[in-house]
Amino acid sequence: MLENRDYTLIIDKSGSMATPDQKGGRNRWQTAQESTLALASKCEQFDPDGITVYVFSGRFKRYENVTSSKVLQIFRENDPSGTTDLASVLKHATDNYFERKGSGQSKANGETILVVTDGEPDDRKAVMKVIIEASRRMERDEELAISFIQVGTDAQATRFLKVLDDELEGAGAKFDICDTITMEDMEDLSLSEVLLNAIND
Repeated sequence: MLENRDYTLIIDKSGSMATPDQKGGRNRWQTAQESTLALASKCEQFDPDGITVYVFSGRFKRYENVTSSKVLQIFRENDPSGTTDLASVLKHATDNYFERKGSGQSKANGETILVVTDGEPDDRKAVMKVIIEASRRMERDEELAISFIQVGTDAQATRFLKVLDDELEGAGAKFDICDTITMEDMEDLSLSEVLLNAIND
C-alpha cells in the first residue's frame, strides 16, 4: 500500500509549538522539523515527487513536492505563532485530494494525511464536520486516511483527538478514516518513528 499513494503532512505552527517539552530540551517545533525530515526521506524512496506539506496557525501555507532537501527551508521560513485553525487547512487538503481524484491525477492507492499538532483546534465542530464530509465523498475505505499525531501533553487535545478516532462514525462519517497517536501511545518512540509507523500502518 505504501507505493502509489500520496502523502500530505500538516504541521501545527501555532504559538504553543514553541514550548519545550522537557526542561532545557528542544521545543515541539524542532521535534516536528526532525520528524518531517525523516518522513520526507522515507517517502522519497517510493514517491520521488516528494510529499505535500502544509504549515498552519491562523492561516496556512502549502508546499508541493517537498523532498528532504526542501524541509529545512520550510522550517526556516516559518516560526510558531498564532492560533490553531485546523479546520481550514484540513478542508483544503481533503478538497485538494478529491479534485485530483476527479481529474485523474491522484495515485491509485489514494492518500494519507498526517497531522502533527499539540493543541486543541480553535473550532472542534468544524474539524469534525470536515472529516465527516470527506468520508462521505469516499468510494472505498482505504482511499483516504487521516492520522493525528499529538506532540506535547495537553489533556484536552488528547481527549478531542480520541473522539476523532473513536466517535466519528457515530456522528455520521461513512468510514472510520481517522487514527490518533498521542504522546502516551508513543511511549519510547520518537516522533520520527511514529510518523513512519503511521504510513506503514
